[in-house]
Amino acid sequence: MEQVDVLTIAAHPDDIELTCAGTLCRMVAQGYSVGILDLTQGEMGTRGTPEIRAQEAEAASKAIGARFRERMNLGDSQLTASIANRMAVARMIRIARPRTVILPYWEGRHPDHYTASILGYEACYAAGLKRLPVDGEPHRPKKILYASMYYWDVNPSFIVDISPFFSKKLEAINCFASQFTGDMRPITELYPAWGRVIDRVTTQCKYYGHVIGTEYGEPFVVKEPMAVDDIVTMPVDSI
Repeated sequence: MEQVDVLTIAAHPDDIELTCAGTLCRMVAQGYSVGILDLTQGEMGTRGTPEIRAQEAEAASKAIGARFRERMNLGDSQLTASIANRMAVARMIRIARPRTVILPYWEGRHPDHYTASILGYEACYAAGLKRLPVDGEPHRPKKILYASMYYWDVNPSFIVDISPFFSKKLEAINCFASQFTGDMRPITELYPAWGRVIDRVTTQCKYYGHVIGTEYGEPFVVKEPMAVDDIVTMPVDSI
């Protein structure tokens, strides 16, 4: 691990790719450094193996252009926002020292997803405590963003135009061949129509892109108001 501008934290290998890979690619293209932190090995997945997913995650990380991808082992489908886990993730945040952290949205179907959101927020706070008994200098990110692509009933605070990077997003998703090719019956409860994941992702990103007048977009939520310095040049037409 090394210091990065943006650190994205999620429960499983492939969560990042499905929810915010286009945005990460855009940040890399704009000169920012990006790191990825998977909280589990994805060992409970019906398809593939942890070893295969590790190889796939590394390939996806290279497709995105991330500086590093660290895979923790906090328990797939057993993830908890425990004190021990908070300390472990806070240590990672102190090492990476990100300016911005991207977390999963705080509601969702999979318990690991919303638990990762809670755990990530608590770790960001704890990492800034001077007396926290973990290695590294105190550090807190300036901004915490929540990637809301997995959750269907949320109004985004903003949408990132990923149109020039949508093909890179698909390239990163397709690195996870063990998860998204072949007989997809086991995951049709999340991705309908026999698991046509690329169709689903394309439709979602097209929808959010059209909302802001572009081809493809990824939605995010922030909990605090956003400041605007120039009300004349604000993007996206009102009429």
